[in-house]
Amino acid sequence: MTTIREIPLDFDGVLAGAGTPGEVRRSVLPGGVRVLTEAMPEQRSVTLGFWVAVGSRDESPRGYGSTHFLEHLLFKGTPTRSAMDIAAAFDRVGGESNAGTAKESTVYHARVLDEDLPMAVEVLTDMVTSSLLDPEELETERGVILEELAMDADDPVDVAHERLAETVLDGHPLGRPIGGTPETIRAVTREHVHGHYRHWYRPDELVITAAGHLDHDALCGLVLQALRRSGWELAEGASPAPRRAVDTAGARASQVLAGEHRVEKAVEQASVVVGGRSLSTTDPDRFALAVMQSVLGGGMSSRLFQEIRERRGLAYSTYSFSAGYSDAGYFGLYAGCQPGRVDEVAALMEAELERMAAERITAEELDRAHGQLAGGTVLGMESPGARMSRLGRAELVTGEYVDLSASIARIRAVDAGQVREVARRLAEGERSRVVVAPA
Repeated sequence: MTTIREIPLDFDGVLAGAGTPGEVRRSVLPGGVRVLTEAMPEQRSVTLGFWVAVGSRDESPRGYGSTHFLEHLLFKGTPTRSAMDIAAAFDRVGGESNAGTAKESTVYHARVLDEDLPMAVEVLTDMVTSSLLDPEELETERGVILEELAMDADDPVDVAHERLAETVLDGHPLGRPIGGTPETIRAVTREHVHGHYRHWYRPDELVITAAGHLDHDALCGLVLQALRRSGWELAEGASPAPRRAVDTAGARASQVLAGEHRVEKAVEQASVVVGGRSLSTTDPDRFALAVMQSVLGGGMSSRLFQEIRERRGLAYSTYSFSAGYSDAGYFGLYAGCQPGRVDEVAALMEAELERMAAERITAEELDRAHGQLAGGTVLGMESPGARMSRLGRAELVTGEYVDLSASIARIRAVDAGQVREVARRLAEGERSRVVVAPA
């Protein structure tokens, strides 16, 4: 049995598997807080995530980098817990806690034994609702973030990927780096970060997802108790905040900086990425795109790997990738090669893309891609963390819950004609080439 269902903002009930051990439920708590859970009774652990639909694209010009700054600062203390208290709470029980900032969302997550779930709820709630944003800690963390950016700048592959996003989404907030730049991090003030925190971190924007050995009603009770202790106003009957509006006009107004863009670095191997605009996260052709990416550069049997590495020996690493957002997306073809081979390798990558746009893939390639994606989907969903994240994406991004069987069915429904059509869409657009290499 497959389940595909829309998630209205006011929905309160069972999303899938009613009455079964793997039941998926959603509740709307006072204040508009949303809680989604997937029961995995065979597990001894629970992975818990606190999500806010704010990312780097949502920052004001004077506050670039604020979202990532908050990701760091929320671990630095509250009125009732020091940074050491927060770290020790999870270390004491063998748990894990971390956070991640993306371009359209931020998540604070933890994995603990089922018996330690009350502690995880209490600590994450305290962090999200009551962070001090202490000025001294902010200055300390400013240095940490600058070191993080310096580390990323030393990685030529990371530099190439970041520069590609900037060139194919020039003029769009999605083209900006998630972590900010050294200049913006040095410039951002506590007032900017605090204002960003108070604007976005509120009950109707909070989404809590969890997967593992849990009871939905018990978790909702823990969340509600913790939120009430935090002092947040939790109005009965309040609605969740609307999901992100899709701004296709903004995406169209931005541009692709076609041509080659070189970044000079003292490296032995050049990193070359060729890419352009791709599909949004809700585009109907996104499943065909996944199959296309699998055939083009998704593994050792892919066309890029076989042509560039196996037949010609021009690279050790080569692959394709795509990134999708609510109203835009981009794709890329990557290879690491000798600096003198950049033009040859880039031409080969583009030729493979154009060949996919001109000719249907073979039945064997299609079957292999179906198997790779279906198998990878099933294996990936064996962990509570992956299922917790899937619930977060369903709530914040698509507004649709799709179970594992339905996901696989959508992949296997893709045919060779659809793959060719999505390849044509990508190949016809303007492309940017980014090269990170010695002077």
